Amino acid sequence: MNIYDISKAAGVSIATVSRVINGSSSVTEKTKQKVLSVIEEYGYTPNAFARGLGLNTMQTIGIMCPDSSDPYLADAIYYLERELRQNNYDSILCCTGYQLSTKEKYLKLLLSKRVDAVILIGSNFIEANDKNNKYIYDASKEVPVILLNGYLEGANIYSTSCDDYQAVYDAVSSLINSGIHKILYLFHSLSYSGIKKLNGYKAAMTAHNLELKEEYMQQFSGTIHETKGFLLKLREDGVEFDAIVTSDDSLAVSAIKYAKACNISIPSQLSIIGYNNSIMAECCEPELTSVDNKVETLCIQSVSTLMRVFENSNVPAKTMFSADIVKRATTRF
Repeated sequence: MNIYDISKAAGVSIATVSRVINGSSSVTEKTKQKVLSVIEEYGYTPNAFARGLGLNTMQTIGIMCPDSSDPYLADAIYYLERELRQNNYDSILCCTGYQLSTKEKYLKLLLSKRVDAVILIGSNFIEANDKNNKYIYDASKEVPVILLNGYLEGANIYSTSCDDYQAVYDAVSSLINSGIHKILYLFHSLSYSGIKKLNGYKAAMTAHNLELKEEYMQQFSGTIHETKGFLLKLREDGVEFDAIVTSDDSLAVSAIKYAKACNISIPSQLSIIGYNNSIMAECCEPELTSVDNKVETLCIQSVSTLMRVFENSNVPAKTMFSADIVKRATTRF
């Protein structure tokens, strides 16, 4: 059963059936009911793609994230889909990994599905070499592009982010003001967000007249147990620290495991601060002090921005929120 069969059974034109399906007000109530009765009788479901062509919208948003197993990204997916549903939009999710070629491939795939906009979750979509961001700039010529916790300057590109620089600056400053000076900063990557966080650490140390040591800025990517082993190796190599600030809660959980393996008391001998305020922060023992970078707020704002773009409202290209430090048992400030 298709739209042509419906028009024949109802004794109306194909155009009239299309108007009824698309909710047009230019059809009389009598004709509308006749068409709807036939649709109900035959159990006809309008093809979403065909309907989208008539309405000039698929009511569908493409979402891209590098890794849906990451707690922060998983939370963002949940909040975005919730907000989109409340605005009567469906979503298509693509988990891209971190390779540029794969990210380009999936963005082209979403555009081929005629999505109304694309939301990119996480700063890993922003490449250090701006030439490699061409795929995003090209997409923005077709649909609005929303960057969640990343930033690119360009027409039809809108960014919602947390002030990662200030968040880490405040976390490190809180430790210093409590008398702690040997602060290790442990991070996963030098993404757009990662660079902001690292710069926040450097600025806080410098502002308090503390020496910036390369051995106190460590990049590592591995499992929780591998990261624990990495910290044990630093200890064996003579790197001394009485606090660890991390770019992610999983790294901070590794730091807790490291402390327990070395019989180091938390927080009297070692203070630890995570980032993202994920469920991990409350599942570990002791519970973790963590930076709350407001993922739910960012997602609500991102969808709100997108809806205003669809309404042709005046929308700022960049919106930034401040983070909070949620104090738990791994710090004493």
